[in-house]
Amino acid sequence: MARSKKETPIRYRIRPVDPAAHLFEVSLTVDRPDPAGQLFALPAWIPGSYMIREFARHIGRIEARSAGRRVRLEKVDKHGWRAARCAGPLELVYRVYAWDLSVRAAHLDESHGFFNGTSVFLRVLGQEASPCLVEIEPPQGEASAGWKVATTLPRAGARPHGFGGYRAADYDELLDHPVEMGEFSLLLFEAAGVPHEVAITGRNDCDSARLGKDLAAVCEAQVRLFEPDSGKAPFERYLFLTMAVGDGYGGLEHRSSTALLCRRDDLPWPGMTGVPDGYRQFLGLASHEYFHSWHVKRIKPQAFAPYDLERENHTRLLWVFEGFTSYYDDLMLVRAGVIGTGDYLKALGNTISQVLRGPGRHEQSVAESSFDAWIKYYRQDENSPNAIVSYYAKGALVALCLDLAIRSRTGGRRSLDDLMRLMWQRYGRDFDRAGKGVGEDEIPALLEEATGLDLGREVRAWTEGTGELPLAALLKEAGVSLELKRPEGETAWLGIRSAMRAGDLTITTALSGGPAHRAGVSAGDVIVAVDGLRVDERGLKTLLARRRAGQAVRVHAFRRDELIERVLTLVEAPATEAGLSVDPKAGAQARRLAEGWLGVKTPRAQPRR
Repeated sequence: MARSKKETPIRYRIRPVDPAAHLFEVSLTVDRPDPAGQLFALPAWIPGSYMIREFARHIGRIEARSAGRRVRLEKVDKHGWRAARCAGPLELVYRVYAWDLSVRAAHLDESHGFFNGTSVFLRVLGQEASPCLVEIEPPQGEASAGWKVATTLPRAGARPHGFGGYRAADYDELLDHPVEMGEFSLLLFEAAGVPHEVAITGRNDCDSARLGKDLAAVCEAQVRLFEPDSGKAPFERYLFLTMAVGDGYGGLEHRSSTALLCRRDDLPWPGMTGVPDGYRQFLGLASHEYFHSWHVKRIKPQAFAPYDLERENHTRLLWVFEGFTSYYDDLMLVRAGVIGTGDYLKALGNTISQVLRGPGRHEQSVAESSFDAWIKYYRQDENSPNAIVSYYAKGALVALCLDLAIRSRTGGRRSLDDLMRLMWQRYGRDFDRAGKGVGEDEIPALLEEATGLDLGREVRAWTEGTGELPLAALLKEAGVSLELKRPEGETAWLGIRSAMRAGDLTITTALSGGPAHRAGVSAGDVIVAVDGLRVDERGLKTLLARRRAGQAVRVHAFRRDELIERVLTLVEAPATEAGLSVDPKAGAQARRLAEGWLGVKTPRAQPRR
């Protein structure tokens, strides 16, 4: 729809007014406020992180003015305000507390500033389609003289990586370009003919050449997956905003950028050989968020088209949008050649183990997990391992099963890749114009259209049910063996998860059906002795290694300030640790399926001499 020539932009200005107090100051000017009294609101959540976060709680001082006079502001709900009637222009000035070092909110101190639009930019109700102009200002003082800006917001007067004017076509676009400011290091590379940047904040010794080479290969592989003919990316430039810290992990997708949080030790360093686990995890995180550029930012569930940022947006399809992305994130690493087959199978085995360790997989389906993400997955407590399953991890295994089943039944002529391309062509490529999302019940029909196979029964069983997935059988058809073992050193099992807290061995979860659960031991209990001996986490592991299933142990623990005594009968530790390996004796058909799946040659048995 063409915009009216009379449409005036909403004007924002943001500056770090007091970095030591973690305060941004934001001004917002509306030239034509609602004559009945203009309403303003801050989003309650940020797309990609499915939890009501109530960002407005961080807004402190706020006032409104028009024609040099103060305008009364009324708080109408937890995240909204109404200004009294005025002719305009109407200006709001407010401060935002920014001390959340994560990818989903805002953070500011003397070393850097970061913000998502959902945390700082109030929405002008009724004018969400208006263009937006943003003036990003530096903090005052010599200490910030070397600060730069990293964002994919289109520039409107600002120099590259400079403070100054930026623009957005509407409020939705304004929210989808996070901003980093500070003395970050900058890495540039090209993939699919598109410039890519990596801005790294935080002390690090990153090998930029290695990181750029590996990310370029992954980005190229993903573009080819969705656009094998044109090789065209859905953006004109892309930015990886990376915060390197001592310990942290997270990522959040945006339309042409991502915000990443990682351990600085997980970045590659000069002279590093191979692909250490930490670096593989970082590459997988970057791959995951980059994949979202197609799958969730443009291919969306209908429930997200458009987003309603005031309340929960429920869908039963997060197993598709997050689970499939979790499947492809590491798969694209091996297809791009940045990790080997062994590294990929190790990572896939970790995902299988993660699902098998949780009794909650028998209680909740991935479709239910998707719908209840807002109140369960993102609000986990001591009973969560017993009650929920991850739509990320099990969703990735559902994707694996679908991919291998399709490849097997079609002799390798079709795969899950065909479904991804079909959804991209139908829903993603023209989403900005059509605004259509994937319906809640459309996946089986789309699978049949893309592959020629009726997989409706499997989809229902694997996503609506709580039974085990046929992983071993499907992997075997691709020449991969799955072996399940008990955790190393564990023969007898208490059925608990524990952690040392303030020097105390504290039970964090009593797993359903385990000895602790049956004996009445609960989460929060502090174990002080087993069989009359004081234990810590290491001591308990050593003691259990000397016991066998069927033996009884006497546990003394404090529940609150009361000493309790329980007798637990040990059982065999469950076989939850998955090991995957390529079968060198696999037949030619299995090897062809594996090579099509992984994009690399697999080893075969050597003939006897």
